[in-house]
Amino acid sequence: MIYNKNSNNNLMKKKEGSFFIFLLIVILGFAACTDSTTSTTQTKQEEATVVAMESSGTTKTILFFGNSLTAGYGVEPEQAHPALIQAKIDSLQLPYKVVNAGVSGETTSGGNSRIDWILQQPIDIFILELGANDGLRGIPLATTEQNLQSIINKVRTAYPEAKIILEGMQIPPNMGAGYTTSFKDIYPRLAKENNIELIPFLLKDVAGDPKLNQSDGIHPTAEGHKILAETVWEVLKEEL
Repeated sequence: MIYNKNSNNNLMKKKEGSFFIFLLIVILGFAACTDSTTSTTQTKQEEATVVAMESSGTTKTILFFGNSLTAGYGVEPEQAHPALIQAKIDSLQLPYKVVNAGVSGETTSGGNSRIDWILQQPIDIFILELGANDGLRGIPLATTEQNLQSIINKVRTAYPEAKIILEGMQIPPNMGAGYTTSFKDIYPRLAKENNIELIPFLLKDVAGDPKLNQSDGIHPTAEGHKILAETVWEVLKEEL
């Protein structure tokens, strides 16, 4: 039998392309199930933030998994910090492709349900950003921590060699000082227990600054996302 290498490569690329189309459909399906108050414009923004790229045998995948902060709510897709990370990677000619799997309104419970679909694609670096919506809604801290741990476990089971980076979050003191402090402590504890890298606070130097946030005071502007990209890069670059 004659082995046609080019035909085999073409078949693999077609399969990979089909998978990323499937991934896009799945993520958009979950985006449609987020908070019912999400406007049509917001929904379109969520859809546009999904960056699904074909990978070759030598290209590795960095997957950003989170909520509106990852999705880039309120800014253009290319202005969201995962896209800025991709631009940085490309400028350094590193063999990595970024997939933005952020969905606005996502809680840790939603992420724990959605991750099973996402893990059907190869992942080399997994960046987890979830929990802020839990905290804003006053969800029990034990539930948030259990969901985050479950996501980490599922990634480890599917891809034991994948590197995991946890993005720490903080919330305003609306729920009381005890809840706020305990929420913040979830992230370093999980990072230590799972021996994974931690970004202590994703919104460092951005949170609370009106010039770097949109009118809602929660979501970063394009300038804010530039700072988020720098914060993420400081940890991510050591893993590439």
